[in-house]
Amino acid sequence: MDEAWQNWMRRALALAQRAWGDTHPNPLVGALIVENDRVVAEGWHERAGGPHAEINALRALGRPPRKGASLVVTLEPCSTQGRTGACTEAILKAGGIARVIAGATDLSRAHAGNGFDVLRTGGIDVVTGVLAGECADLNLIFNHWAAHSRTFVALKTASTLDGRIATRAGQSRWITGPEARADVMRWRRYFPAIASSAVSVMADDARLTSRCADGAAEWCPAARFVFDRSLRLAEAIAKGRKLRVFEDAFAGRTTVVSSNAMEHSAQAAVLRRHGAALLFLPTENDSVFFETFKRHCADTGLTGVWVEGGAKFLGAWLRARTADYLFHYTAPVVMGDAQALPAFEGKECPSLADATVLHEVRRTSLGNDTLTRGRF
Repeated sequence: MDEAWQNWMRRALALAQRAWGDTHPNPLVGALIVENDRVVAEGWHERAGGPHAEINALRALGRPPRKGASLVVTLEPCSTQGRTGACTEAILKAGGIARVIAGATDLSRAHAGNGFDVLRTGGIDVVTGVLAGECADLNLIFNHWAAHSRTFVALKTASTLDGRIATRAGQSRWITGPEARADVMRWRRYFPAIASSAVSVMADDARLTSRCADGAAEWCPAARFVFDRSLRLAEAIAKGRKLRVFEDAFAGRTTVVSSNAMEHSAQAAVLRRHGAALLFLPTENDSVFFETFKRHCADTGLTGVWVEGGAKFLGAWLRARTADYLFHYTAPVVMGDAQALPAFEGKECPSLADATVLHEVRRTSLGNDTLTRGRF
């Protein structure tokens, strides 16, 4: 593989990340135009409904590409008319582009290689698979939605080397270091929804937002979910407990997820009087409960949910086999206490064959800590 192509693709990947978390349900895409081995224009997809990366690069150039130019793009150019025109048509119409160097294939049924075919039919040389793994990894949520039309659910936990998230007394701040905590905020920013349990929200007054150390404004996803099957939040709120997810500037984005059995309860009435939004789901078992939640998210256009919580909450997702991905931050710390709180709880594993195994695993060093992530 041409080293220059890889270097250009790395630049395109960096451009794509400038719109981190802003393009849902569209993918992150970066593009650049190369003439005589020199980058002459750059572009990226900035937001859903806006021009695609290829169009922005062509506009940035401000003139027709010179004959023999190359277009480098992280994702297969689209070949259908949506809120914007087909990128393949714009590339062919621009003239001058002799080669398209692409990273990942668009998994959407309407595209899935068709864009490459259109370009080849139009006389353009197409090179695919340049840093394909990195380009695909850029769009975990979009790729899952494109391939399955299902909401992508990722669990997050942070533990010691022996898998403990807190001492037996519940102390957990801070197991991981500042670099790992900053990375959590970065990934929160990537997802259109964040969820946690009522236990965690009440214990930590969790904000379920992204807060960066660079002084950027606090960011809130399109939706925040607090799982509370028995509506224990009602008693706390009735007693005057102020929880930021119900009091801050983004309170209107918070929904309490509970059991159908609680819909007409006194607790639900309390929460309604305090302005809380409620979602009631069937709870005959964890699989039905979480799968129904995922369908609700898909139906409302939420393509991805970042899930945080304690051992029982995350263990329920694991046991139900309804989560798609795991982010596990590990600190070089050992508690050595059997009564310290584990990262996951409630799943029976009588043999190694019953263990949950991650696939497509990636590891990142973050200061002294390590992020291990992969698909279930």
